[in-house]
Amino acid sequence: MKKLLLTGYEPFLKFKTNPTQSVVESLEGKVIGDYKIIGKVYPVVFKEINALIEQDIEDIEPDAVVSLGLASGISSIHLERIAINTIDGRKDNTGFKPDGEKIYENGADGIFSTLPLKQLESALLDENIPVNISNSAGTYLCNNLMYSELHYLQQKELDIPAGFIHVPPSHEIGIAQRVPSWSQEDITRAIHIIIENLQSN
Repeated sequence: MKKLLLTGYEPFLKFKTNPTQSVVESLEGKVIGDYKIIGKVYPVVFKEINALIEQDIEDIEPDAVVSLGLASGISSIHLERIAINTIDGRKDNTGFKPDGEKIYENGADGIFSTLPLKQLESALLDENIPVNISNSAGTYLCNNLMYSELHYLQQKELDIPAGFIHVPPSHEIGIAQRVPSWSQEDITRAIHIIIENLQSN
């Protein structure tokens, strides 16, 4: 059985919950499509994220990697196309505030997702799930993780599908923050469909 590493994040900043953590915990251990799901929930900490994803890829030896993050204010699933080699923006959960540093000093300026984005977009639209292919994963932890995992896979010459997906807030967050939101059930269903349609080689 092929293995898929599915990652999410703990709550951060003003958010008391994180729907990506709920997705990972819900799908952990399940068999979906070609894959058995191995879930990991990461801390929102810049100084730990590179080592965490690299160690998990080394230990698990996954056949695919799908990482998830929360994006407040979006109202559709965002399939991220590219990660950039920089971190910037708000403080993380330790209080560290990035200021435009590179993730890897000698890394490429940007690295493209190796997920079949158009295929996944079509699969979600077929199920009447709002989705967009996004050309910016931002500069926060989500972009950092996407860049780090793709960079590591390139360095190790591991040719597997890997990339990042942003999900909207769950209703619990939406009500508290007064932003567009989805039910947790619909967020989890969307990721289930993505994995179902991620054909392994």
